[in-house]
Amino acid sequence: MQNGSTDNKPRRSYLPWLIVLAVIVVLGIFGISTYNGLAKESQSVDSQWANVETVMQRRADLIPNLVSAVKGSMKQEQKVFGDIAAARSNYSKANSASDKMKANAQIDQSVGTLISAIHESYPQLESNNNVKTLMTELEGTENRIAVERRRYNTAVQSYNTSVVTFPRNVFANMTGQGQKPYFKAETGADKAPKVDLDDSSSSSK
Repeated sequence: MQNGSTDNKPRRSYLPWLIVLAVIVVLGIFGISTYNGLAKESQSVDSQWANVETVMQRRADLIPNLVSAVKGSMKQEQKVFGDIAAARSNYSKANSASDKMKANAQIDQSVGTLISAIHESYPQLESNNNVKTLMTELEGTENRIAVERRRYNTAVQSYNTSVVTFPRNVFANMTGQGQKPYFKAETGADKAPKVDLDDSSSSSK
């Protein structure tokens, strides 16, 4: 009679399953941490974009006041006023950040043309206290837009770097968190727009 025959059976090892479970737990923790980090950076970008929108909207609200103050003395500049109205209309209709950026570039160009025309050909308007105040407020708002735009781009750079860096890019793709657009200055935006007053005057005849 053999004793302890059951002791000869191979013992089941749980070590592989424990290793698998540990890997799953680690991946889960890393995944949650990564998702939360990306979500936090995404919210930071959205919050900064809201600041950009606020100052862009303030400028859009100031423009009609300036136009009303100078329009009577700049009757030959109807194309400029038409461009401004079209740019503001496009901005009000824009829904996405990209569309608002494009519309903002149109406002930059059209308002820049108006300001340049006032400086170059209508010095009497610059001496008007109301016009002077509006131009000062508009300039201050444009400077604020530039500041908020830089802050927005910094937040976007941080977020986009996280989205494209392995292994975060894997989780970003799985959760549908793609890259966000930069607020880019249009080509030639750093140059003052030129106004051909001779052409505008002749076209109004």
